[in-house]
Amino acid sequence: MKIRVDLTRQQLDLFDDDGNVAGTWPVSSAANGAGETCGSCQTPRGQHIVRAKIGQDQPLNAVFVGRRPTGEIYDPSLAVQQPERDWILTRILWLSGMEPGFNRLGDRDSMRRYIYIHGTPDEIFEQKPQSHGCIRMRNADVVKLFDLAPVYTPVEIIEAC
Repeated sequence: MKIRVDLTRQQLDLFDDDGNVAGTWPVSSAANGAGETCGSCQTPRGQHIVRAKIGQDQPLNAVFVGRRPTGEIYDPSLAVQQPERDWILTRILWLSGMEPGFNRLGDRDSMRRYIYIHGTPDEIFEQKPQSHGCIRMRNADVVKLFDLAPVYTPVEIIEAC
């Protein structure tokens, strides 16, 4: 398995071991564009791996804070109560950079920046850059990806022409 996230197309492709497309989903990357520096609120490029998978067996729309389920289930009434909250829902695939000095170690470390592929409220999801650095997906889509991609799956994040 291999994951490729195309920031230009706002699309995630999952490839099987033979290089065939096993799934394609729309995503939303950072509103601030691509970049690797801590605090930039940008999506890091380059080679990564899925270092950890969090949320197995949680229900759709389970809310996470600090990578732990809060016990809340997202619905629009929660959004009204907390309009500025950055919702991390359903599943988390936590990414770790593989390129020292580019997206690993120091102030450019994707894992220390808490860069995830995660679910987001479906009613506000748009296939355009609007996250704080993570890769957002619809909840049913992130469950499918979570179930198909094991820990240590390579993840390539690119800006294609």
